[in-house]
Amino acid sequence: MWRGERRIRILIVDDESGFRETLARRLEKRGAVVNQAAGGKEALGSLAQEPVDVVLLDVRMPGMDGLSVLGNIRQEHPDTEVILITGNVSTQEGVAGIKAGAFDYLTKPIEIEHLIGKIRQAFDKLIRTQEQAREARFRVRMEQQLIAADRLAALGTLSAGTAHEINNPLAIINDAAGWLKSRAAKDGSISDAMRKDLDLALDKIESSVKRARRITHQMLSFSRQADSMTKEFNLSELAVEVVELTRKIASEIQAEVSAACEVKDMRLWSDPYQVRQVLINLVNNGLQAAAPGGTVELIITGNEADAIAVVRDNGPGIPPENLERIFEPFFTTKPPGEGTGLGLSVSRGIIEKLGGRIEVESKLGAGAVFKVILPRKPIQAAAKQTADISR
Repeated sequence: MWRGERRIRILIVDDESGFRETLARRLEKRGAVVNQAAGGKEALGSLAQEPVDVVLLDVRMPGMDGLSVLGNIRQEHPDTEVILITGNVSTQEGVAGIKAGAFDYLTKPIEIEHLIGKIRQAFDKLIRTQEQAREARFRVRMEQQLIAADRLAALGTLSAGTAHEINNPLAIINDAAGWLKSRAAKDGSISDAMRKDLDLALDKIESSVKRARRITHQMLSFSRQADSMTKEFNLSELAVEVVELTRKIASEIQAEVSAACEVKDMRLWSDPYQVRQVLINLVNNGLQAAAPGGTVELIITGNEADAIAVVRDNGPGIPPENLERIFEPFFTTKPPGEGTGLGLSVSRGIIEKLGGRIEVESKLGAGAVFKVILPRKPIQAAAKQTADISR
């Protein structure tokens, strides 16, 4: 029993073995995939192991009756349609079953063609419901992306203006701190205790200025739409370079970073400088999550179409409720003063502009995996090739 390209999966639940087996053979001859269960508990166990599309369920069975089984199916397997079968001439049980969520009910003896028609109708309803659910999810995603795009555009303009306005006073503060430090070094009248306190205060000013500059640079990177410098490079060699650049940070926080190049010559056409920036950011994030004593591995793999860089850490993982939010601008789970929440937003923007995408998987207590997927061919060439094939 086919519907499009798919065979309908059916579970027959009936305590009468002769009726059940005869019906199963007749449905299998028409192409259905049929499982059988002699009672309610057996049926629920079967569904837990192997879901089906339609359940043909006897109402009156010893032990667990059909309506109780129906209630459990509706709760545990909402994507499964149920057709009740009853030997009782009264329609009371069938009506009660439909109110409880059954698709329909039939009375014995059953005409096979009528039953097949009902099975197909139930399956069609199931497919429509699934398609409607997919469309609803798609609409929600599109709405979220449109809202995010509007927010990012407004935020980009705000970020650029704010960063430029902040950079000017930062330069003045930094110059003033440097002047004070040089004057203090030349002034012999300052006591050692006062000099120590003054140096400490000036160091705090300079470190705060540097941190503020890092934030404004991230804001400018977030808002800027710079042209990419596309050229051919070896992602495996770049990964080794990234590991070397982050090894000092790893050592300072007592963590380990390593590269594993499954493909030694993973060449692609893209912007190596921007890809390096993204990978360094992901590795640093992984180190901060895993330290101390943690490990971060940068794995290079891929295929003919895509080059893939995987950054895996053994940190505490990301809570499920945060997986959808970690790429939002200014969202961070780090303590105040330790993160701006712009790194992942900037990274995703860079990779998407290069024609790729970033995926993330994580389980609490099992670390996180960030996967950067980039096309190996130039975007323009790949688009032209697709257009040529479609003609």
